Amino acid sequence: MLFNFDAFEIHAINIKDAWSICNFAVANEDRLKRFFPITLQQNLTPELSEIFVNKKEKEHATKSEFLFTLKPTNSKKIIGLIYLKELNWQTKQGEFAYAIDYNFEGKGIISKSVNYLSQYAFNELGIKTLQIIVHKTNLSSVKVAKNCNFIWVKTLENAYTPPGENPLNMELYQLQKL
Repeated sequence: MLFNFDAFEIHAINIKDAWSICNFAVANEDRLKRFFPITLQQNLTPELSEIFVNKKEKEHATKSEFLFTLKPTNSKKIIGLIYLKELNWQTKQGEFAYAIDYNFEGKGIISKSVNYLSQYAFNELGIKTLQIIVHKTNLSSVKVAKNCNFIWVKTLENAYTPPGENPLNMELYQLQKL
């Protein structure tokens, strides 16, 4: 466990999480299909989730990407995923992406998690700049960025194309290590 707050824990991905990640993905399919389509596709069955978790553990070990799970204290149930991705070790920059179970949305859990993981990224990993890239209609995610003191930088033109849709402009928020 990396962090424990309120009644929740943040953990690095672990092979024991495969079934729970599958359950999370299937239960939250509608929430994941637009902005996390690859995560969703890779976790539709327990077997696929095992492959996914093995890959994410290797990425964690090589520091190419970090995936953290969010769980209620003393539970195996995953209620959220938080990625630290697009890592550039030369510029010391990374990007957060996150998803939470629909039953836990709007409770500030992701904001607290991003705050803890921002300090972890700055202090333990040596990251200097963190980013959150979000569509302006994803008000919950915009709120997370603002709650965590990320500053809006600019609109990224045609930065992301959801499955079956036209490219979307995305909003870039950043947090710099003080």
